[in-house]
Amino acid sequence: MSNLKIWLSSPHMGGTEQNYVNEAFQTNWVAPLGPNVNGFENDLENYLGSNVKVGALSSGTAAIHLGLIILGIKAGDEVICQSMTFSASANPIMYQGATPVFIDSEKETWNMCPKALEEAIIDRTSKGKKPKAIIAVHLYGMPYKVDEIHSIANKYEIPVLEDSAEALGSHYKGKKCGTFGDIGILSFNGNKIITTSGGGAIVTKTDEIKNKAVFLSTQARDNAPHYQHSEVGYNYRMSNICAGIGRGQMEVLDAHVALRRKMHDFYASYFSEVAGVTVLSEPSADYFSNHWLSAIVIDPKIAGINREQLRIAFDQNNIESRPLWKPMHLQPIFEKYPYYGNRVAESLFDIGLCLPSGSNMSASDCDRIKSVLDHVFQ
Repeated sequence: MSNLKIWLSSPHMGGTEQNYVNEAFQTNWVAPLGPNVNGFENDLENYLGSNVKVGALSSGTAAIHLGLIILGIKAGDEVICQSMTFSASANPIMYQGATPVFIDSEKETWNMCPKALEEAIIDRTSKGKKPKAIIAVHLYGMPYKVDEIHSIANKYEIPVLEDSAEALGSHYKGKKCGTFGDIGILSFNGNKIITTSGGGAIVTKTDEIKNKAVFLSTQARDNAPHYQHSEVGYNYRMSNICAGIGRGQMEVLDAHVALRRKMHDFYASYFSEVAGVTVLSEPSADYFSNHWLSAIVIDPKIAGINREQLRIAFDQNNIESRPLWKPMHLQPIFEKYPYYGNRVAESLFDIGLCLPSGSNMSASDCDRIKSVLDHVFQ
């Protein structure tokens, strides 16, 4: 049996990406503009539906940063952010000199807890610091509690920046993730459901907001024959070459989602016979997850082993697995900031593990994974 590295989530090319990239070279479109950029944005808009507009950027982090700027977030403001997420969800709050306020998870989707969210809004407002925005995340591709979160946001008139970096291809009640927020963001990092090597996108409701994001992402150059700048700009636009990769990847997006979901089914079937292990799954038919990463929690008192024992067993067999995201309120850089909740995220982090989930996993890869699972649990 091969002992090649099995990665958690590696890039998976569809085969046509090179055609778009070659065309970019042949036509000398290698700048952060060109037909692939326009085409990739159109592909994403057609895929997402809901009359959204998409701006292709250099990263999902850049999209969050520009989203906060467009929402008017300034130094001294407070921004609510899901605690269980990657740091890129929270770092742009700091770029703006604003203060993050972290919210615990709920147990069904592992995403932002609506009860803790409302508690935080009421408490911060009573202190004279009404939050200016909410960053809600679809963790591991699992849609957050859209109805509850947006109902609270509307009640208190706070815009939602929807972090859909991990959830392209997921939907809630038939509507695609990335289209629920006042502003949405996507990521095309090398480990995502599709990739442009690096890259991201901002999803907006209007051409006006998209054009503002693109303007800021290209150094905020005013419309003049010379280089003139009236506000701070950023070098955040996606290149035509990277967008060419994205165009090819869009052709296989639905197939990649199906393959990720197949990996989830593989784990769900295996662990249905293992006491003390729970696989993150959709709580109802309203939810459709791309299952970007399949993740489990292990109750050591029932399962007889803990998360670290399984992770180490995988590592010894050259198979990558990883603990869940360490909550932001536990991170050294963020631990001094406000946090609201009942430590659900902390508990999940202590006992949770992300499993190899790539859309390019082979049957022999699954056999190797199953062999390790059999050894550990049986």
